[in-house]
Amino acid sequence: MAESESGTLSTMEPNPAWDAASYEDVVETLSEDGLVFKVWGGDWCKDCRNQLPDFAAALRAAEVPEHRIEHYPVEKEDGEKVGPGVEEYGIELIPTVVVERQGEEVARFVEEANVPIAVYLADELA
Repeated sequence: MAESESGTLSTMEPNPAWDAASYEDVVETLSEDGLVFKVWGGDWCKDCRNQLPDFAAALRAAEVPEHRIEHYPVEKEDGEKVGPGVEEYGIELIPTVVVERQGEEVARFVEEANVPIAVYLADELA
């Protein structure tokens, strides 16, 4: 995975048990040329530990180049989320994944939905 200027998220290590064959349409959508995935999370965050490994596996299955996956590690200070891009992108909950195409935001996943991150974003991009 690509490192942003601030480091990497170990929670973005792909889940080896993730079943790409069950998500062919999702993988195809995420593989679109030119999409950039900006991932805010914290290795200390339970939701991130639960959700990001499967998302990372989906990105791997989609063969998204590492330079198009940016990690933005978030910390907590006085109950507030702090870290690179937090203010600029209005990050309040993690995990948050912003998908950009040619510098424009085209989809955003925030913390939790009733479907996995990859499925949610593929639906938004479709």
